[in-house]
Amino acid sequence: MVKSQIETTLDPCIFVIFGATGDLTERKLYPALYNLYKDNHLPPQFAVVAVGRREKTTTDIQDDVVESIRKLSRQNYQQTSEDSQFIQGFHYFQLDFYDSDNYLNLERLLTELDERYQTHGNRVFFLAVAPEHFAPIAEEISNHGMAPNQDSWQRVVIEKPFGRDLVSAMELNTNISRTFAEHNIYRIDHYLGKEMVQNLMVLRFANTLFEPLWNNKYIDHVQVTFAETVGVEGRGPYYEQAGALRDMVQNHMLQLLALIAMEPPVDLDTESIRDEKVKVLRSLQVSGEDVIRGQYGPGVVDDKQVIAYIQEERVPEDSQVETFVALKARVENFRWTGVPFYLRTGKHLPKKYSEIIINFKKLPGVLFFKRGKLDPNLLIIRVQPDEGIYLKFNAKRPGTEQSIIPVSMDFCQNCLEGINSPEAYERLIFDVVRGESTLFTRWDEVEHSWRFVDKIAEGWQDDPKMVVPYPAGSWGPSQADFLIRTDGREWFM
Repeated sequence: MVKSQIETTLDPCIFVIFGATGDLTERKLYPALYNLYKDNHLPPQFAVVAVGRREKTTTDIQDDVVESIRKLSRQNYQQTSEDSQFIQGFHYFQLDFYDSDNYLNLERLLTELDERYQTHGNRVFFLAVAPEHFAPIAEEISNHGMAPNQDSWQRVVIEKPFGRDLVSAMELNTNISRTFAEHNIYRIDHYLGKEMVQNLMVLRFANTLFEPLWNNKYIDHVQVTFAETVGVEGRGPYYEQAGALRDMVQNHMLQLLALIAMEPPVDLDTESIRDEKVKVLRSLQVSGEDVIRGQYGPGVVDDKQVIAYIQEERVPEDSQVETFVALKARVENFRWTGVPFYLRTGKHLPKKYSEIIINFKKLPGVLFFKRGKLDPNLLIIRVQPDEGIYLKFNAKRPGTEQSIIPVSMDFCQNCLEGINSPEAYERLIFDVVRGESTLFTRWDEVEHSWRFVDKIAEGWQDDPKMVVPYPAGSWGPSQADFLIRTDGREWFM
């Protein structure tokens, strides 16, 4: 790697990717590593070992990296001598994850590269593999001395899902913890790497405009929506195990809820922030009647006819797995008692977006009841695809009449000229390399999120009602609208 172009305050290390021939690595990891390199956010001594089961050579994998960068990187591949040197830092090792003997050869390769790149044994193991491979790979890493944590550091990055319920998550955590200490386990949730999610704490705690109002005295309710236009896209077997509840609510949505509802931390250090998030997750409550589950049927999405979930490849015809969840949660603490949190996520919905809506309480309108409708103030935090903040408030309509109209201030971050926001994986990989774990979930966060989700799932097992169908291209089952309208509110589409 080229030392003159790379930040020199980071420890040298080798980045080991298990599952290097998979979709996640091609779409996210290779482009993220290149962009970090271009932004001087990799150490001067740095190499990548791509570990996969396919029969490939190092030259093959280097070609794959270049192709991935050209197709998917936010920065263009320059074909300079420096870029070529960066690509030369990628190496391939073929490995069946259950071939214990071959891990010895992987260890030898890492030792050789440690000496070549002067990385001193520092390693990041990124497990971009199916969840059932997490524990066996971690065990082999330990058995073959690849994570000694003596005079060097070794960190492991684990993709979701971390278990499929509390029991399996606890078992997985026990197995991983035999090899890696908690401070070296990075449970990744890519939504926490998104720019506007990182902006949440700044928005709240750096603005006197919002923090004094961030409570049940001024906020009527909160909405969090993660809408997808795609279906399961050939991932039928995975989705049969997960469903929307485990795939989206347990991690992405509860993490955002925790950031919205947390108390101001005593410090901005990692553990103080995590402590406050755990308090929110521990105080979460939900009633069975306040959870709606749906499953998409045939319909039209983006002007294309799509099939029902039960017609998808490798999905049983009698499947009761949910592709849509809407729920009303409560944070039972002094700040939030009485403020409902409405969460909604689903596949094959009309639009793709993720956003948070803070709906402030209505004013009585005594002074203005003849002057026009007094809409509540809204604060909308757009996470994707548009990144930004939208604030709606009331103002006088221009003219001689004393009438009131809603007006807005709209900040679009990714519309600014010269702004090319880093992808979520760039920020997260950078944090792993520098040992910053604030944007990763601690074990007790995982534990309490599973306790909340398991309570819902257990209630479904006892509920004779089947999952509610909804047409693809709609906003989900009508029961989801009824859930919020019963409280005199509406989903903000």
